[in-house]
Amino acid sequence: MHINILAFAVPLFIGLILLEYFISKKKGLPYFNLNNSIANISIGIAERLSDVLVTGAFYFVYDYVQKHYGIFKIHNGVLLWLLLLICTDFIWYWYHRLAHEVSVLWAVHVVHHQSEDYNFTVSARITVLQAFVRSGFWVILPLIGFPAAMITGMLLIHGIYPFFIHTRLIGKLGVLEYFLVTPSHHRVHHSCNEKYLDKNYGDVFIIWDKLFGTFQKEDEEPVYGLTHPLKTYSFLWQHFHFFIELVLAAKSKNTLREKVAVFFQKPEKIDAAVRNKAEQIFNIKQSKATLNSELNNYVIWQMIVMLISLFAFILFEQQLNPYAKLIFAVLTILTLINCGAIMEQKRWIFYIEIIRVAVTIPFVLLLVPAAVQYALMVMLLLTVFVLITVSYFTSLQKFYLKIVYKNNSHKSHY
Repeated sequence: MHINILAFAVPLFIGLILLEYFISKKKGLPYFNLNNSIANISIGIAERLSDVLVTGAFYFVYDYVQKHYGIFKIHNGVLLWLLLLICTDFIWYWYHRLAHEVSVLWAVHVVHHQSEDYNFTVSARITVLQAFVRSGFWVILPLIGFPAAMITGMLLIHGIYPFFIHTRLIGKLGVLEYFLVTPSHHRVHHSCNEKYLDKNYGDVFIIWDKLFGTFQKEDEEPVYGLTHPLKTYSFLWQHFHFFIELVLAAKSKNTLREKVAVFFQKPEKIDAAVRNKAEQIFNIKQSKATLNSELNNYVIWQMIVMLISLFAFILFEQQLNPYAKLIFAVLTILTLINCGAIMEQKRWIFYIEIIRVAVTIPFVLLLVPAAVQYALMVMLLLTVFVLITVSYFTSLQKFYLKIVYKNNSHKSHY
C-alpha cells in the first residue's frame, strides 16, 4: 500500500500551534482568539486539500516544460540545489510583491492578511487560488532547465520555513536578521501600520528586500490585519470579497479600458466605499452575540474531525478514486462554510447540515465493500428523505437552531 508521508505535516503543524498556544497562555499573552484561529485553520484545511491536487498536476506541467523548452539540462547536485533554492526564493519575492501591487493578484493573496491575530495559525491562511497562481509563477524554473522532481522537492522544503516566522513569541535573532526573513521581519509585513505597509516580501532570504528597496525593520509595535478589516468569519466571503469589490469598481467605470485597468492597478486605488457597498449587497455583518461554550465546542469538534479526516485523506489519497476525492473535497468545503456560518449565527446552517448528510452518502458508499453498499444506500437514502421531508416544518428548524445556539437563540439570526 502506498501512503503519502506529507500527511504527517498536518499533526506536526497542529502540535506546534498547540505548543505556541500553551506557551502564550502560560505567559499571559493574548496572542490567540478562538474565532480567528478557527477561521485561519479552516482556510488552511482547504488549502492543504487543494495543494495535494495542484502540486501533483503542476508536476506534469513542470516536467513537460523542462523536457520540451528547458534552456539548460540541469541534474542533481549540491550546488544546483542551492541555486534552485535561490531562484525559488527570488521568484517568490516577485510573485509576493506583485500580489501586493496588482489588484487581481491581491484578490488571491489578501486572505493571508485578513487575520487580526499573528500566530502559527496565520501561516495556514493561504487561499486555494493562491496555491494555483503561485505554482504558475514557478513555471520559470523548468524553463531554466530544473527538472520537475527537483522543483517539487524544493517547493516542499521552501514551503516549510515560512510557518515558523508567523509568531510573536520569538524576538529578534541577531546576525540572522541580516540575511534571513525572521519573525520580526515578517511581523512588519503583516502589519497595517502605515510605515510598515508593502514591506518585507521575502520568504526565506531578506536580501531581496534590501536589494530592491522594500525592507523595513521592526521598530514599533505592529497592528495586524487589513487597513479596512473584514466584518465576517464567512469562509466564502474571506475568499471572494475582493473579487466582488473589483467587479463593482469596474462597473462604475465608463470605458472598457478603464474597467480593465481596475484589475491591474494598485489595490489601494480601489475606493474603500466599494467594500461597504459589497457588504450591503450580500448582507455581510458580524453577529454581536457572544458564542457560548457549547457552540464553541460544536465548532471545535468539527475542526478536529476535519483535521483528522484531512490527515487520512492525504495519507491514503493515492488509494482513492477521483470520485471519492471530489466528494470529500465538497464535504470539506461544506463543513468549513458551516463553521464560519455558525460563528456568525446564521439560520441557514440548518440547510447546510442537510446537504452535508446528502453528500456523505456517496462518499461512504465509495469506501465500503460492494456487499454492504446496497443496505447502506437504502438506510442512508431513507434517512436523508426523512430529514428533507421534515425540514419543511418550521418547528424542526427552530428546534435545531435552539439546540445549536442554545442561550443565543433569542438573538437575531440572519
